[in-house]
Amino acid sequence: MAEVEFTIGHKEYSLSAQDGEEKLLKRAAQVLDAEAQAILAQAGRVPEPRLLLLAGLMLADRFASTEERAERAERHLARLQSNPQRVEVPVIPAELKEAMAELAARAEALAERLEEQQDG
Repeated sequence: MAEVEFTIGHKEYSLSAQDGEEKLLKRAAQVLDAEAQAILAQAGRVPEPRLLLLAGLMLADRFASTEERAERAERHLARLQSNPQRVEVPVIPAELKEAMAELAARAEALAERLEEQQDG
């Protein structure tokens, strides 16, 4: 087990973390500290238990809001997947393809004749 040190608000902490989970703990502590710093910037010095409570509540509110948005997006995606909209792709008629191919062949023949006249 590794010992991870971090600061939240105005207090330093040290916790044991499973090997490989040190970065996760540090990242979580940084998120909590950012909330705590925002509270301290607005309210000044706040007792540690209250600071942690307020920061935790702010994060819980943000989490709930994010969770609601994710659920709405999942419902919307499910609706789209269950009822896909019809998409029409224009199709070039066979006659037009043939006419364009014929025009291209004529243009190539004219270009060859022009080259022959310029060379000869």
